[in-house]
Amino acid sequence: MTRRYRYVGPEEVRERWSTQPMGVEVTGPADVRTWATTQRPDADGLYPATFTVDDAGVLRIEDYGHEHVACAGGGPVWAAGVLWFEIDGAQVSVQAASNQSTGFCPEPSCWEALAQALDAAGLAHPPTWSQAFTFRRCEGCGERNLVKDDWFVCGMCDAQLPRDYNFD
Repeated sequence: MTRRYRYVGPEEVRERWSTQPMGVEVTGPADVRTWATTQRPDADGLYPATFTVDDAGVLRIEDYGHEHVACAGGGPVWAAGVLWFEIDGAQVSVQAASNQSTGFCPEPSCWEALAQALDAAGLAHPPTWSQAFTFRRCEGCGERNLVKDDWFVCGMCDAQLPRDYNFD
């Protein structure tokens, strides 16, 4: 695994969560099927979930829209984002995945950690991100930015954003 990510979102959000991770530890397809019994599928019949790969390399999922920092129990992660599960009887697979987490702002290279966790849990998955996001912190105003279309300009103050990852 390449880099551990610490929470970089608002401190008041992190403070709301205890050191005990929420959500479900996924060690196999049955964990996802059990979790999905309390969820609603989206319009495509998929089950979206907030995910983290925790410090031990274990995949954790939480209801879609919940804070990644809650899923991680406030600790560092190897990967974070959103997964879309397809459940067909006993078969569970990941149909799409993104590293969209403005709380951890992980690099696209965290795919390796997610793929390892999905493989360990016996879950089929795409070969890489369905959507990969690039995040940068503005060195002028401190704002977290989602870089789109290779446009490295702060959305708040119009300052140039660094090309290299800078949340460490």
